[in-house]
Amino acid sequence: MKFLEERQMLVGLLEKGMYVSRLDRDWVGTPFPFQGFEISSDDDIELLSAYCTSVFIDVEKSVSPSRPSLRVSAGPRNVFPPRGPEYHNTVGLAEEIPHAREAHGGLRALAQRIADDVRNGRRLEPGVVQEAIEPMVESLIRNADALFWLMALMKRDDYAYSHAVNCSALAAAFGRHLALPREVLVELATGGFLLDAGMSSVPAELTHHDGTLDPEAMALMRGHVGRSMELLDQAGVTGKWARELVAGHHERHDGSGYPQGLAGDKIPLAGRIGGVVDTYDALRSDRPHRNGESRHGALQALYRARDRLFQSEVVEQFLQCLGVYPTGSLVELSTGEVGVVMAQNQVRRLRPRLMLLLDKDKQPYSPFRDVDLMNYGADLGDNAVKITQALEPGAFGLDPAELFLA
Repeated sequence: MKFLEERQMLVGLLEKGMYVSRLDRDWVGTPFPFQGFEISSDDDIELLSAYCTSVFIDVEKSVSPSRPSLRVSAGPRNVFPPRGPEYHNTVGLAEEIPHAREAHGGLRALAQRIADDVRNGRRLEPGVVQEAIEPMVESLIRNADALFWLMALMKRDDYAYSHAVNCSALAAAFGRHLALPREVLVELATGGFLLDAGMSSVPAELTHHDGTLDPEAMALMRGHVGRSMELLDQAGVTGKWARELVAGHHERHDGSGYPQGLAGDKIPLAGRIGGVVDTYDALRSDRPHRNGESRHGALQALYRARDRLFQSEVVEQFLQCLGVYPTGSLVELSTGEVGVVMAQNQVRRLRPRLMLLLDKDKQPYSPFRDVDLMNYGADLGDNAVKITQALEPGAFGLDPAELFLA
């Protein structure tokens, strides 16, 4: 008997000639033939991206697939609560950016204030966190891209402050993607904001340490979770989602995490969300001992760790939330032009809205060009302009934060 050999692959890594045998969702409700099909064009890949994060490739039927093997997952499980009404952007990117900037500034100032209070032994004032969180959540509800576009243009000068704001926004955006109620989005954002607040009481030489910590230092580092929970109490944060996110964001799917060593479904969903959000932003951040990953690279790292460190379905939904090329990513086009992703296209995930920075000869555009890949070169048929690769931060000397694009 001949057994089917399948490889699970991200849609963004698919190539022409590969044979799709299964989707990461039911075939029903998609335009694809139930018996499977061969990818014959870039349009097939773009259409798949509108419905799936990953697919299963039949190795025997595929024409010389060049990508590495990926472990076959056990298939989707119903791990998320019932979806509520879908959120849709109700205002444009340019209109929302001023509100996103104001909300971001409020959170950034509060993150600095909390860190100072913790270091100096002052208690947090109840209510101040939610007061700063709610404008950010409202901004994300109105437009899912404005805050992330704005954050891409800002210097990540202090890890602690930036990490708090970024994790807060990522957790709320993830909840929005899952169509969770507004009050849950606020709780997730609150948990994301405070998940590492207790780290301010850890000596800087430990947080900046490069290498393996001794057992005593490791215990001190890991104790930040309990300290963060104490700060939630001081701030009057009683919401279940916020508290479970903070308590569980260092637990891991295989039981290797801390503080309780929980595994699989024993980790509350909020904790599983917190783990993915916290790790993604940590991978993205420059640290004393390493440079941060690109957004695309950080997502790939999470994907490689699925069903080991993180639950597969949570990772896959997070990828769907941010897109193959998240807002703020530097990308190169088939024309040789280079741009930064401004906004996602929910119908065609591989054709986002871009700000083009360099022309085909890698010379700066003046002014920069705002283009929608849905229309850019669409008259060229199969040769339509498309993204060919994600670029590392700083590629071609580009730093969007220094280009004053906002």
